[in-house]
Amino acid sequence: MNMEEQAGKLVAWIKEKVSAAGCRGVVLGMSGGLDSSVLAVLCHRAFPRNTLGVIMPCHSIGEDKTHAEEMADKFGISTTEVKLNGVFDAFLQVLPDYRKDTALGKLARSNLKPRLRMLTLYYIANQLQYIVAGSGNRSELAIGYFTKYGDGGVDILPLGNLVKGEVKELARHLGIPRSIIDKPPSAGLWEGQTDEGEMGISYEALDRYILEGDAPGELKSRIEVMITTSAHKRTMPSIAEL
Repeated sequence: MNMEEQAGKLVAWIKEKVSAAGCRGVVLGMSGGLDSSVLAVLCHRAFPRNTLGVIMPCHSIGEDKTHAEEMADKFGISTTEVKLNGVFDAFLQVLPDYRKDTALGKLARSNLKPRLRMLTLYYIANQLQYIVAGSGNRSELAIGYFTKYGDGGVDILPLGNLVKGEVKELARHLGIPRSIIDKPPSAGLWEGQTDEGEMGISYEALDRYILEGDAPGELKSRIEVMITTSAHKRTMPSIAEL
């Protein structure tokens, strides 16, 4: 299957899922990153008049907003901006802080950002009768590299069967700006944060394991542990059997 056939198949799938849900279009977060940019183009192809990209800065890097706006301008995608800095700060003022100066505390605070974005997207989706599309790819889903009920809280995942390298190939075909394709992938959770640095694995190595089952011994074991321990993030809540 060539890239245009693949894009066409994904666009048709998005249309089918929106129709099946009895909805009118799609809303998605536009972060200025590779995955959300590819998703935005596919959704816009499916619903040129009923796709809304939401830019949601939350103590974010200015470049991310610039890239999101660049994408919207290039492809004619409708956007709105919701600034979450104040909401985030206010929330931290009222929440208990059990692990303030630890890695766990930092992660918990950072995960508030994608969870606030999820709330924002569903608030907008409910009003417009749209569904929420997520930009998670197969590589990240496999090891649980997403925030539960944050960027993982969506209705559809059009890129969920594409590893990161395949998303990048599709991005080139779709004409995503090189400035977005070439920048280090980052969830933008904190200054200097990168996906590969946080995962401790390169996307290239992770993609190879997923597609071929090939990885050096220690790395293979680490990936398999991540897959196992994140299984709860890919399923509905467990229900006790009586």
